[in-house]
Amino acid sequence: MGRVIQSILTVILSVELIIGNLGNGFIVVVNCMDWIKRRKITSVEQILTALAISRIGVLWLVLLSWWISVLYPALRIPGKIFRVVYISLRVSNHFSFWFATCLGIFYFLKIANFSNSVFLYLKWRVKKVVSVTLLVSLVLLFINLIQMNIYIDTWIDGSKRNMSYNSSSWNYVQFYKVILFANSMFMFVPFTVSLATFLLLIISLWKHLKRMQHKARGSRDASTTAHVKALQTVIAFLLLYAVYFVSFLLQVWSFELLEKSPIILFVWATKIVFPSGHSYLLILGNCKLRQTFLSVLWWLRCRFKDARPESGPYGNFVR
Repeated sequence: MGRVIQSILTVILSVELIIGNLGNGFIVVVNCMDWIKRRKITSVEQILTALAISRIGVLWLVLLSWWISVLYPALRIPGKIFRVVYISLRVSNHFSFWFATCLGIFYFLKIANFSNSVFLYLKWRVKKVVSVTLLVSLVLLFINLIQMNIYIDTWIDGSKRNMSYNSSSWNYVQFYKVILFANSMFMFVPFTVSLATFLLLIISLWKHLKRMQHKARGSRDASTTAHVKALQTVIAFLLLYAVYFVSFLLQVWSFELLEKSPIILFVWATKIVFPSGHSYLLILGNCKLRQTFLSVLWWLRCRFKDARPESGPYGNFVR
């Protein structure tokens, strides 16, 4: 039974990796081709492209981590390999979260309507707000990487002093728990910002609908539609973010049960739901990407129908 579950989870993980690379790759290719064609790229397209590139990096590093866990069982991963792979994965995850947060901030400032002077000041300078947000995230990333390097050095030194397997395994579990807890604190910052933009969008929509009722107009005008679409984007991000955050808790528990590889596979499969699934929600939420995606699907459908042999006992010879 355990082998069956492991095989199913392996297939699910492989499918998620393929789907995620296809979705994020599609966003990069479409935006880059449009950039080359029109010789310009909008701010939203810049954020979407950077977000998709960072998530492609996350997916490939997850695949690399999976391979390393197979090549180096029983927690005997060389310190240098662990440092390079883990820090690279942390950097990719960082940009994945923060570019998604910047996208939510951009939608919020472009769509929401408040009479507050601070909000109007930020609304008129939305590009600068996004740029400053990314600069602040780089400072947090720098602090996080310094912290991670200190933890990794401490763990490697401790492992060298005590080479017994049971002790090194226990130290690795404790070390990984500390790292996961530290990273969860840094991940909580973009999550909080996204949650704040979500709540402010709800307040903005509520005020807008109230104004429309006083003017005796329909509530489904352009501004309302824009609010709803932005809320759908942010809600999807928050839900997938929550799934990713829960996977961190599962990962701590899985290291208590390292001999049960299906649990580890389940954790990996849960973690990459976010970078894989969110790309398709972004495609469906963007008019240009959605139309191009539907065109590609229609083209593939036509190609499949043309390549399919004719029915009948003589196949293609029957006309």
